[in-house]
Amino acid sequence: MKKTLLLCCWLLLAGSLLAQNMTVATPADQKFGPLPNFPDCAKGAVLHGDPGSDQGAVLMAKATAGCKIPWHWHTANEQVGIVSGTTTMQEKDGQPKTLTAGSYVYMPGKHQHEFICKTACSLFVGTDGKFDIHYVDKDGNEISLADATKAGKMGGMSKGGEKKAAPKK
Repeated sequence: MKKTLLLCCWLLLAGSLLAQNMTVATPADQKFGPLPNFPDCAKGAVLHGDPGSDQGAVLMAKATAGCKIPWHWHTANEQVGIVSGTTTMQEKDGQPKTLTAGSYVYMPGKHQHEFICKTACSLFVGTDGKFDIHYVDKDGNEISLADATKAGKMGGMSKGGEKKAAPKK
């Protein structure tokens, strides 16, 4: 398991380290803070690069048990490596996938998905461009974080990605 986790970490960092000076970030170096436009239950620390630039970045993220990042997409391609905890990721029109330590996910830019930490979790997040987030409603229209949070348990979609019926009054 440790070998898988180390390999995952290396793959996430390798592309960023080529042709540059080495970057080392120990746990003591990592300064966790709020992630712009993310729920308060998720915090992040930049390990390499600049999340606001087109060059991409690698972050370490932590989230509390039950933390949900509602349906969204990112402009850049995204890579996620689970370090600890149990999470669920779901892509639009797909089934939820349970991820544990050592799991890896690659998502192309503009790929709609949802992320939930079932238990407290930590993960590496790597992007090859600006690390932005765009929340969407059940029809794929962009909405605010506040509206995405209000949209309900599955952000206005059922577990299979279909639209939920409107609530009866």
